Amino acid sequence: MEQKLALKVQDTDNVATVFAQGVTEGCTLKIRDKKGGEEMVTVQDEIPYGHKIALRFIKKGESVIKYGEQIGVATQDIGRGGYVHVHNLDSMRGRGDLQACMKGGAK
Repeated sequence: MEQKLALKVQDTDNVATVFAQGVTEGCTLKIRDKKGGEEMVTVQDEIPYGHKIALRFIKKGESVIKYGEQIGVATQDIGRGGYVHVHNLDSMRGRGDLQACMKGGAK
């Protein structure tokens, strides 16, 4: 049986990128980091190739970290092994609306 793989880039990341097809609820995914470390995670949702999986419980309002950078904020609780995408993640990048508010602009 083919081992399905996801990659974690930085130690601080709480998500990894899935590099496998057919990642479905209940399957086991091998998470590999850049140092060669590995851990196994049971998948909670179907996750498409190239998308993110939660490596631990991420609480609503908590930062989602990928590549060592905050890429957004969880809009709901996300369990370990859960699919992390636009349905439960509010991006913080390229948000002109947030920048205007932070500079005292229109709300």
